[in-house]
Formats: sequence, structure tokens, C-alpha cells
Amino acid sequence: MTELSKLKLNDSKATRWGALAIVAFTMMAAYYVNDVVAPLKSMLESDLHWSSSEYGFYTGGYSFLNVFLLMLIWGGLILDRFGIRFTGKLATILMVGGTTLEYYAITALADNQTMVSFLGEHKLSVLIAFSGYAIFGVGAEVAGITVTKIIAKWFKGKEVATAMGVQVALARIGSQGAYAVSIPLAAAFTLSTPILLGLVFLVGGLIAFFVFAVMDKKLDRQIEKAAIETPEEGEEEKFSFRDVKSILVNKGFWLIALLCVLFYSCVFPFQKFATELMIEKYGISQNIAGFFAGLPALGALILTPVFGGFIDKRGKAASIMLLGSAMLIGVHCIYALPFLHYWLVAIVLMVVLGIAFSLVPSAMWPSVAKIFPVRQLGTAYSMIFFIQNIGLWGVPTLIGWVLNTYCRTETGTEVSYDYTLPMCIFTGIACLSLVVAVLLKVVDKKCGYGLEEANLN
Repeated sequence: MTELSKLKLNDSKATRWGALAIVAFTMMAAYYVNDVVAPLKSMLESDLHWSSSEYGFYTGGYSFLNVFLLMLIWGGLILDRFGIRFTGKLATILMVGGTTLEYYAITALADNQTMVSFLGEHKLSVLIAFSGYAIFGVGAEVAGITVTKIIAKWFKGKEVATAMGVQVALARIGSQGAYAVSIPLAAAFTLSTPILLGLVFLVGGLIAFFVFAVMDKKLDRQIEKAAIETPEEGEEEKFSFRDVKSILVNKGFWLIALLCVLFYSCVFPFQKFATELMIEKYGISQNIAGFFAGLPALGALILTPVFGGFIDKRGKAASIMLLGSAMLIGVHCIYALPFLHYWLVAIVLMVVLGIAFSLVPSAMWPSVAKIFPVRQLGTAYSMIFFIQNIGLWGVPTLIGWVLNTYCRTETGTEVSYDYTLPMCIFTGIACLSLVVAVLLKVVDKKCGYGLEEANLN
């Protein structure tokens, strides 16, 4: 067989990066929708009469089905059994359907009608929005593990950490866009307009994924041909349910999963409340508070590919995760100080959070691909995402309840919140993430995962 005939679709740098750009657009749309409601908390309270507890309940809906119906676990098993094309299409359809339900709840259910369900008594708009966000959350998380496995497949032996960093960076464009335009769009048009824009993006993302599926099918044909002509170049052994046990007994899995849930519980849930924090504590105008709350996403956009490239060439992934966790403690600890109200402090801390938010993901996700073989990656990622979703459900629900119960002050018709206690909670979680990062570095040295080694030989 000639060298030319051995070339596969992903051997072309332009083609594999083009494939990444296509699926990254889908994730960009997903991240936009995920964050688009966060800056609107105050408007939801004033226009739809939601309380902080109801907002926290709605926000926790993202992870509800993933946690209590184990949808992420099933998604990972489906991914490893049926492949990235089928799973990616299914996930994107779920995102479109869930966002449509959210849009309907915000648009058509603006009254105070209540409904009793097994989840308790809530406004009908809250319950429907919660349901839509829960469906969207299943699709978004399954899409996330699917895209991660796509990168592991298309960039195997190549710039895998850089590619994952670029994908995360492009996704953060969606997050930053949501924080930047959500309040201006809602003020200029209607409260649901930012969500409608996200729905349009997701439909475009669905079309984009179908385009990628054509490319991936061609790559699979080439891999199958290579497996026949040169067996050692074929795919690894197919996933078996016995592999679940080998994942669960792996120390590295549990440390990565714990670091993931603790770290992300200090970032994503915090950002859901950060816009109001900017307004309430630091006196930043409502029109620009959302932009500043989205600065971590902007920092990740710029820095994640840079750190990913560094890890590809120099390694040090475990050390980088430790550094990012330590920075997170400093950020939340300073936010918790009740006597600091200067607006510039808040903005600088958001920039530092953006750096930490770049360091840890750029090191964490490529590390999973070092600990597990390709056939187990879908399930390993899904189980890590499942554990992460426990935090993404529980922490915002807790913070919303704490704000409503202990931190709420009413002055006539005005309602304000003291964020000191919630920020102390975030600081405590960040401290736990640092402990886990230290343990991961110790275990990496003991078990020889190679997290400190470069990806490119």
C-alpha cells in the first residue's frame, strides 16, 4: 500500500480543524443558550415575579434529569455502543426541543398561575421552563461528551489538547455573547428574545452536525479500509459493559471526577448569580453587569488554546489543575469580604477567574484520554459529567435557597441580597477542589498516568 493511500481524512490539518469548527459551532450555540437566562435574574423577578428560590430551582433543572434519571450515564453508553454520529444528532435534537419549551414558558406563561407537582408547588412558567431546561441539559451534556470523543478520534496522536482548548474557547464565545447581549436584547424587545436567538443558533448547530456526520462517515470508511490492509491501524477493541467496572475502580477517574464537580460548581453556578452580585454589591450598571459577569468566558476564549498548546508541548497537566484550583480560592474568598465594594475589584477578580477557568479545563479533559483507552472514553466522560451535574444541580439550588432565606432584604417594593454567605459557600467548595488537585498529582506520580508529560512526542 502506498503512503498516499494510507492517508485518512483527519491526516489533513485543514480537514480535521474544519471538522472541529463545525462541531464547535454546535457547542457554541449550546453554551449561549445555557447562559442566556443568567443575566435576566432581576428581570425574571420583576416581570414574571420569580423568587430567588424559584430561579435557583429553574437553574438546577439543567442537571435534574442527568442526575436523577442517570441520563448522562445512558448517553455515554449510547455513545460508545452506537457512535458519535447517532449520539450527536440525538443530543442536538434534544437541545432544540428543550429550548423551544423554555421559550414557550417565558413567552406564553407570564401570569402567576401555580401548579403542584412531585417537585412541589411552583409557578407554571417556572415548571415549564425547568422542564425545558432539563431536556436541554440532557442534550447539552451528551453533546459535550460526544464532541470530546470526536476530538479524541479526529486528533489522535496529534494536537489533542490544543484542539480541546480551541473547542472550549469557541464554546466560551457563546457564553460571553449570552452575557453581553441578553439584557440589551430583553430591554429592547421582550424578555424571551435572547432565548429565541439561541433557538435559531441551535437549529443552525443541528444542521452543522449533520454536515459533520457526512465527513465522519467517510473517515470511518477509511479507517475500516486501513484495518483490512494494515490491521494494527484499525480501531481498538469495541467497548464492553465490563469496562464500566474497570473505570469505577480507577483512582484517577474518581479524582478527576471530584475535581471536575468541585471546580465547575464554583464557576457555572456562580456565574448564574454573578450579574446580580455585580449590581447589588459593586454598584455596576445593569446594562453592563452581564458583560462583566461573562468575563471568565472571554478569558477562557483567549487563554484555553494557549494553555492547551503548552500542555501538548510541555505537559504539566496535573500542576496546572492545581494552580487553577488555588486561584479559584482567592477569587471567591475576596468576593466574600463584606467591606470590599469597589467595582474595579470585582472586574479584576472576574479576569482572574477567567484565567483559572482556562487552566483547569485545558488540562483536565486531555488527561482523561491519557487515563483511559479510546473504547472507554465515552463512558468515562459521561460518568465524570454525571458527577459534575450533581454539583450543577445542587449548588445553584442551594445558593438560591440561601439567598431567599438568609440574605434577602425588602425595603418597600425594593428587594436586595447580601452575597457574603453564598460567596463563603463557594470559597469552601474551592478549598476542597484544591485538596483533590493535590491528591491527583500524588496519584499520577504513583500510578504513572503521564499527566505531567507532553502529548506530542
